[in-house]
Amino acid sequence: MEVKVNKKEKYTTEDELQSLSKEELIDKIKQLELHRTQLKHILRRFQQTLIEDNEGKQKKKNRPFDFSKCYKRHIMLRFYYLGWDYQGFATQEDSIETIEYHMFAALKKVCLIESRETSNYNRCGRTDKGVSAFHQVISLDVRSKFRPEQQLQESCLAAELDYCSMLNRVLPNDIRCLAWMPMVNPAYSARFDCRSRTYRYFFPRGNLNIVAMEEATRYLVGANDFRNLCKMDVGNGVVNFVRSIDTVCIRSCQVDGKSDASYDMMYVELKGKAFLWHQVRCIMAVLLLVGEGKEEPSVVKELLDVQKNPCKPQYSMANYVPLNLYECLFNEKSIQSTGEEQVASDGGSDLREWIYNDENLRRTISELQGLWTKQSVKATMIREMLKTLQDKCAEDRPISDQAVLLTEGVRSKEYCPLLQRKRCESLENRIEHYAKKRRIEIIVKSNDSNAGGSNEPIQQDSIENCIKHYANKRRIEVSIKSNDSNADGSDEPVQHDEGINNDAYVDHSVTRIEN
Repeated sequence: MEVKVNKKEKYTTEDELQSLSKEELIDKIKQLELHRTQLKHILRRFQQTLIEDNEGKQKKKNRPFDFSKCYKRHIMLRFYYLGWDYQGFATQEDSIETIEYHMFAALKKVCLIESRETSNYNRCGRTDKGVSAFHQVISLDVRSKFRPEQQLQESCLAAELDYCSMLNRVLPNDIRCLAWMPMVNPAYSARFDCRSRTYRYFFPRGNLNIVAMEEATRYLVGANDFRNLCKMDVGNGVVNFVRSIDTVCIRSCQVDGKSDASYDMMYVELKGKAFLWHQVRCIMAVLLLVGEGKEEPSVVKELLDVQKNPCKPQYSMANYVPLNLYECLFNEKSIQSTGEEQVASDGGSDLREWIYNDENLRRTISELQGLWTKQSVKATMIREMLKTLQDKCAEDRPISDQAVLLTEGVRSKEYCPLLQRKRCESLENRIEHYAKKRRIEIIVKSNDSNAGGSNEPIQQDSIENCIKHYANKRRIEVSIKSNDSNADGSDEPVQHDEGINNDAYVDHSVTRIEN
């Protein structure tokens, strides 16, 4: 089955407005007012940017850079950023405080690209507000000094433009380009050719039971439905919440060396190909509850059983500050179409070695040491204040609430177990909600035979049953597209109830309908 989206007309017609209820009209007006406010903010920021750019410039205008006289090459750029003060990685229409905004501003300022639209751009990961990255990667076409047939020669690679240093001269000091990789295949994508992404979530040991947390992490490994351990983004088209986590581990990254081990720093490392919205932060929130002794490790197993627990319990996520996209690994060969432009590579691999500039690397290390010094001085000052206060505390029992404070939201005096809490809406209700508001529309196409080519019906899980239910109620339109055979090439119908075989699992994709 293939779920497809039909986009509405850009403007709402008079007939459509007439058919809306009073509540829907109120929602529409609120959306328009919010959009108007966003546009005013954008205009104000744009005007401010123009004023700042014009200050100190000579009256004589510089000639525009002529990209038609330049060669281009396809590369990947690796960079890190400390995202605590940014609104996320991806560009937003109502804010310029995003990593991507500053990256493209720098790329255009040093004339490496003409525009985003013409740069063949892809990003590896899309981190949310406040999240950092040590190994973010983008792929794009940039200006080159050499003709295409020369670009992979060792002498030309050594004499190529110093992309990282050029960008770092104009980037904010908490965003730094570390290395670049010349790509053999011009179709290679940092997004689609990434084979694994590794996140690390840092936290102090505090009074946490690390052994219990490690036991809980074992349930996360493998393919599971994580709808209870993420934020469901049905409005943006995500209705399949099966993801596979390859490994999860908890490690110590800093031993204090003093008597109080509660200040030792730890991290949880999760490795997988793709992650859902706020998946890591939701997982960490539950693991921290297990570490505090408020939940048993088996609660993770219960939350992953969506047949038994189809609705997510209400709980607050872990804080965004400790989260870091720490490593990305890529396919040796691209899964993208190469066309006729691909240059033959040694050994058949599309990947080359990352190219680091020693001077740029030394400068970056020095800058990071400066940031570390400032933060460490602050942390040490606070630590000494804590020691003095704890010495004067009347209680003999030490206070070790460091990790507890990483969970957002208000903490109640009496703890309510997760599985006894009020529940969020089910996936089925969310689909119905957005279908009713006309935010999503699912089209189903059918052929004469099912996916296995036999007369037996395909076994469907709750998601497919939900789609069928709302299609019968004429809330949504569904299209089932059958292939000649299922994923493994056999004639047996594909089973979807376990959700383990990602290739055979039905992939639903829904996109937002533009108003």
